[in-house]
Amino acid sequence: MLGSGNSLLWLEGAKGHRTARSAASLLAAILALFVALFPYQAVAQSTRQGDRPTFAPREVVNAGHKFFGTVSRGLALTVEEATRRWGEPNGYILGQEASGAFFGGLRYGEGVLYTRNAGDRKVFWQGPSVGFDWGGEGARTMMLVYRLRRVDDIFSRFVGVDGSAYFVGGFGMTALTAQEILVVPIRSRVGARLGVNVGYLKFTEEPTWNPF
Repeated sequence: MLGSGNSLLWLEGAKGHRTARSAASLLAAILALFVALFPYQAVAQSTRQGDRPTFAPREVVNAGHKFFGTVSRGLALTVEEATRRWGEPNGYILGQEASGAFFGGLRYGEGVLYTRNAGDRKVFWQGPSVGFDWGGEGARTMMLVYRLRRVDDIFSRFVGVDGSAYFVGGFGMTALTAQEILVVPIRSRVGARLGVNVGYLKFTEEPTWNPF
């Protein structure tokens, strides 16, 4: 009887390992497809110029036009407004996120952080949004990054107000901060979102479903 019990436990353990491996393989395949569909690196490399420590507005707009797939006056105006408020960024993120909320919700995304002279880094972000917020959203996202000293400094929680801080021509801009670093997401929106919601974004080195 003891031998039979041990055999059963071994079979159950082997089945669990196979299930875990299958899930990991599926996740890897999904991420590979995502990268193939959204070649962030090719877009960024074609727009970076010179040795200056920051990105000029024209460079940011050109990268955005290639990334979003359209030449938009709304994007140019949004970048112009960000430059007026905070100056030129020394990094930016190209990625995609999805979120939805009804008096509270979640946001997940992934992309690549590009800097002028500190290297590039794959990043993931998650976070709750709480407040009077309705609708669903799936959007390509560009984030301008200010005062980033090291690439790894992006892995932190950025808090701010996310709710029509600036919206023009189908693009929305918000601002989030963590100590001295400022992150300004610029999103092309799909779906309706109304009101102001207060939340945060947490950047991580690996994907996770935990927004906290």
